[in-house]
Amino acid sequence: MNIAMIGTGYVGLVSGTCFAEMGNKVVCVDVVESKIAQLKSGEIPIYEPGLEELVNKNYQNGNLYFTTSLQEALKNCEIVFIAVGTPMGEDGSADLQYVLQAAKEIGETMESQLIVVDKSTVPVGTAQKVQAAIEEALKARKKKIPFGIASNPEFLKEGDAINDFLKPDRVVIGAEEEWVKERLKELYAPFCRSRDRFIVMDIKSAEMTKYAANAMLATKISFINEIANICEAVGANVNDVRVGIGSDKRIGYNFIYPGCGYGGSCFPKDVKALSKIALENGVNPKVICAVEQVNYEQKRILGKKIVQHFGNDLSERQICLWGLSFKPETDDMREATSIVLINELIARGAVVKAYDPKAMQEAQQFYLKGIPNILYAKNKYDALENCDCLVLVTEWKEFRSPDFLEIKERLKTPIIFDGRNQYNAKRLKELGFTYYEIGVKQ
Repeated sequence: MNIAMIGTGYVGLVSGTCFAEMGNKVVCVDVVESKIAQLKSGEIPIYEPGLEELVNKNYQNGNLYFTTSLQEALKNCEIVFIAVGTPMGEDGSADLQYVLQAAKEIGETMESQLIVVDKSTVPVGTAQKVQAAIEEALKARKKKIPFGIASNPEFLKEGDAINDFLKPDRVVIGAEEEWVKERLKELYAPFCRSRDRFIVMDIKSAEMTKYAANAMLATKISFINEIANICEAVGANVNDVRVGIGSDKRIGYNFIYPGCGYGGSCFPKDVKALSKIALENGVNPKVICAVEQVNYEQKRILGKKIVQHFGNDLSERQICLWGLSFKPETDDMREATSIVLINELIARGAVVKAYDPKAMQEAQQFYLKGIPNILYAKNKYDALENCDCLVLVTEWKEFRSPDFLEIKERLKTPIIFDGRNQYNAKRLKELGFTYYEIGVKQ
């Protein structure tokens, strides 16, 4: 099929590339000329395992193309996906300006029958607004061109997005017209060969499914983090509790690992947006609001532990931080716990030495730009030099089994604050470390 993908961000680039991998002709369009030039030269603007190789392969074989011209992208196009950003507005709602602008430009540009698919995470009712924007643009052109509307929310995990797309748990399609459903089922057929993962519903239900899924996963994280805090207060061990409850198949082990809070582009934004949707429709989202509040406080848990150990004044302290991205296998720092922690430590006078395998450039150029008293190390061990403690924030694989004797030698004092409960507490204490975990009383 001939496909256009509006937006070459995380969702658009991964989706477009995976469609191309299955033999479709895909044109990715973006208004940012530098990003398109970068992609054409073989440089990928985001880090995602396996993406660079797949993009370059399909670009070279002609299945994937990049342009800044929507007119070029829609030429001979059968299905166009809107995969632009929906950033969080000041009131917590999703900002739809880019989605609706894309819809307007589709209406101004399209010349033949088209299926328009919302791939961006959007509030319930957005498809109606997209349809209205296209119809208005066509009316202004005095054109009558048939088109269909669908919602196709994405469920990609950063760090494993290629695998998620190529071997999906489910493909959710919201559509009202049968011809739209059948065409999209045909498009996704190569991804659903082993079993039927194609789920069709009405558009509003599809739009809600994305928010409900992310809110549920965020709820599991906040729940286990709250349990961790209770465990620490009463003297229980949350690591044991997690095993005990996870063995129940109704609960399972996924997303019940205690830690220092969730971040990223989806959970924080979508939980807030769902709360806003509920309130606007007369529903008080008590559980969802609590999920957000627990996570807000959890992002500050490491800072509290550090202050309890060293005191409020950290002006004589140098603190080593391992991990800047909100999760491993990505350079994404949106809503990352590291940002909250670093700002608090520096506000109390500390110097922070940080290392991350992939997010250093993001930190220096965007999220921590201009912040004083932060140093960046070339590797994890250099970051330890002359520091008073080590703080683990992101559970990258290279942090899982470090040389603890070297850590002890390089640190001024053998203290570890573990924000992801990665290490063996008994072993560290045998080696002479003071070791702080989430949900375990010191």
